[in-house]
Amino acid sequence: MRKFVLLVLPFLIIGIGLLYFSFSSYEKRASMVSTDGDGISSIAMVDSKSFYIWEDKKWKKQFIKGVNMGVGKPAHFPGELAITKEEYLRWFNYIGKMNANSIRVYTILKPAFYDALYEYNATAKNKLYLFHGLWLNEDNIINYNDAYKMKEEIQKDTKNLIDVLHGNCTLPLKPGFASGKYTKDVSPYVIGWIYGIEWDPDFVDGTNKNTLNPTSYQGEFLYTDKASPFETFLCEMGDYAISYESEKYKMQRPFSFTNWVTTDMLKHPNEPSEEEDRVTVNTEHIKKKDTFKPGFFASYHIYPYYPDFMNYQKEYATFKDTDGKIDTYKAYLKDLIKEHTVPVLVAEFGIPAARGMAHKNIRMGFNQGNVDEKSQGEMDKKMLQDIYDTGYAGGLVFTWQDEWFKRTWNTMDFDTPDRRPFWSNPQTNEQEFGMMAFDPGKEKSKCYVDGYVSDWKGDTPLIQDATTKLYMKSDEKYVYFLADLKSYNPQKDKIIIPIDSIANQGNSTFDKIPLKKPSDFVIIIDGKENSKLLVDAYYDSFYYTYMKLKMIEKKPEYEKKNSGVFNPFYLCLNKELFLPVDKITLPFSKYESGKLLEGDGNPDHKEFNSLVDYCIKENKIEIRIPWQLFNFMDPSSNSMMDDLYKNGIAPVKSQGLYAGILQTHEGTVIENSDVKLYSWKGWEEPAYHERLKPSYYILKEAFENIEK
Repeated sequence: MRKFVLLVLPFLIIGIGLLYFSFSSYEKRASMVSTDGDGISSIAMVDSKSFYIWEDKKWKKQFIKGVNMGVGKPAHFPGELAITKEEYLRWFNYIGKMNANSIRVYTILKPAFYDALYEYNATAKNKLYLFHGLWLNEDNIINYNDAYKMKEEIQKDTKNLIDVLHGNCTLPLKPGFASGKYTKDVSPYVIGWIYGIEWDPDFVDGTNKNTLNPTSYQGEFLYTDKASPFETFLCEMGDYAISYESEKYKMQRPFSFTNWVTTDMLKHPNEPSEEEDRVTVNTEHIKKKDTFKPGFFASYHIYPYYPDFMNYQKEYATFKDTDGKIDTYKAYLKDLIKEHTVPVLVAEFGIPAARGMAHKNIRMGFNQGNVDEKSQGEMDKKMLQDIYDTGYAGGLVFTWQDEWFKRTWNTMDFDTPDRRPFWSNPQTNEQEFGMMAFDPGKEKSKCYVDGYVSDWKGDTPLIQDATTKLYMKSDEKYVYFLADLKSYNPQKDKIIIPIDSIANQGNSTFDKIPLKKPSDFVIIIDGKENSKLLVDAYYDSFYYTYMKLKMIEKKPEYEKKNSGVFNPFYLCLNKELFLPVDKITLPFSKYESGKLLEGDGNPDHKEFNSLVDYCIKENKIEIRIPWQLFNFMDPSSNSMMDDLYKNGIAPVKSQGLYAGILQTHEGTVIENSDVKLYSWKGWEEPAYHERLKPSYYILKEAFENIEK
């Protein structure tokens, strides 16, 4: 008997310990949630306008203020889910210090995310609450073009997501998806579901046109009222999620579906694109029953520069804020919220602090790109205030970190898709929405264009003669130049740096000045208004692309080698637009992205401007040029555009960049150097470091003061 007791005793002690641990965990969770008479617990609830979070054993009204968080980091595609627990913990700490109360993620992540959130909130004075999404497979959306054909897949993903959040799931390895053992119960921190993606009009239309799809649904927790088939599908999927969590975990939380301006319920008569006002997803047609106590809310992605009606809708174009300035963003917010009987969350808003631009808000200047990091913060702050002033439940800034893998419609044809994460392209605005940048260099960048040339100490000049030195170097984002001149008068002198990148083409003269080597580009430093980069007309990818699409005039002289013509470097902004109300056609629009900005490009300096291209200090000129302005499709693999009229926009191996330097004084050439080759090694592991942008600190103050 004694022997039996000795054998059993260790297992008995372990069992009691596990029971005690389980009971302690239950007690801890029970203290963090509110439980109703039916035994269903909640961490959050909504009324008709606002969110409430259960804290200190009572419901506290909360204005939601936070950030969206993607899954990208340099050298990795999003499907790799490569962010580590240590990185998440560091970022949560930054976000908490930013005075945010919420974060949002779009899909199931690896256990590292949930482990880090659990660990962070265990000790944080102010918790970070989570809005969680369920991503829909975009390939299947295209293939099926009917939501009901994805029903089983979505239900399976829904069950997995709920089990993940309760720390009760093991997901098998599957390329492009999260996997692993999920053990941390983060359900007491999840204050809302935001299901789905920005709905494609074709997908909505395809679902609605299938006459076999139902137009009503009566569930245990949700039901429809005058719904379309697509809205009915959303209602059924929402009810499925609420039912599963209620039955298995006795827990509920506020529910919403992702939506955006393209599928809102408003009419935009002066919108030039039929796609942007073709279909509606109106979640007001989805109602809650008394059995679902936390409540339903609406969520939208709302940006100030797109769709185009933001510029051209009559009542928006004349709407003025209390400061007397035109505010088309606030005008739209006021219109949208009037359509809702439930709280509305702006689940995405933001401005990219990128050099490249894809859309303009012609009334406010809140553009999709070509905005510096300080202005990014001020614009985000203004939008946050508009969101608050118009009675929304909160706003989540897009996004926390920059994302090198992203593409933008007006630059995506000019790079190599499977190499995007390996270099930073400031011409692609989608890459630089973040409050936190990934800058090249392990601890700092190779060069800061600020006039202080200590960055170049120890470097060997590419070109050196009695009066001039020209240095070059590069990193994962820019090609850098330093011109060190014996004498230089910015008012009377012009500096020209000819660049030859591809063999057997290029112009042999610039502005009637003979070049030592036929060149594909010239960099011109000639005062604040005239400094720019120009491209050989034959190598002009903008002209080639939009001439082929018949959006701009064909000019045969551009299609000849050595024409002597250098063109401005443009990016497209919009095709020709017809405004239905005004009955006018707006011409094809572009902007000159090759214009160069003078200033201080050092983030540590008070006068820092993230858009700066060059700096002059005494007789020294520092310049940085994004790789894409030299037609590089992937500098990490030394890949540039080939001969456009031979192979179209296609990659070819680069041997490097040949560069020289010209200096004119009052129009007379006083320097015309030899041309030398600058080359670099490609890379598979980009060097980078994290940097909090000025916009981070501006939003930190805005989040702190928004409810004061």
